[in-house]
Amino acid sequence: MRFKKIFQNNEKWVSEKLSIDPDYFKKLSCGQNPEFLYIGCSDSRVTAEEMMGVNPGEVFVHRNIANIVSSTDSNLNAVVQFAVQHLKIKHIIVCGHYECGGVKSSMNPGDLGQLNSWLQSIRDVYRLHQNTLDKITNQREKFDKLVELNVVEQCINIAKIDHVQRQWYKTGFPTIHGWVFNIRTGKIIDLELNMDVVFADIRSIYDLKPHKKRTKPFGN
Repeated sequence: MRFKKIFQNNEKWVSEKLSIDPDYFKKLSCGQNPEFLYIGCSDSRVTAEEMMGVNPGEVFVHRNIANIVSSTDSNLNAVVQFAVQHLKIKHIIVCGHYECGGVKSSMNPGDLGQLNSWLQSIRDVYRLHQNTLDKITNQREKFDKLVELNVVEQCINIAKIDHVQRQWYKTGFPTIHGWVFNIRTGKIIDLELNMDVVFADIRSIYDLKPHKKRTKPFGN
């Protein structure tokens, strides 16, 4: 696609929106009120709004390589804080996808330069589940399983974030969801995580308010 074509596409898009609703952009400029925070992969084939079928203003989006949730990523942590404290979102979605280049790279040891430290998180997921993964002889199935396990681990990392826990103790939200986009079929797969169960074994370590007995810490 030539660079100038993008601006032509933009003009066409503006005209289409205005033909449906002359006040479309006036309404859009009044603010946003999304219920969802979507944390996904930067892969150019996976666009949150399009695959979810939502309009601008309905989903707050953060994307990075392999949908990693890292405690040292100030960008992600700022996004999460803004989403839960100011936008009052109800749901946080971590969405991975099959055929993820970041996950695939982490499966094959090698020096990847700047990517080494970033992909370390996924290699740690492999280490935690090595017994399960090494029993899978089919490479595509192993690849898919690591994508899914990575989503689960990143959901746990969301649950560890102080902004998320504080907001839940105040309001009962957000609820945390783990999804995988099947790029081969276009379907979204809900891993149907029960975060109460997933987080239970490590809750005594990561719960910011462990002095009181609480149930259902993430609204599932």
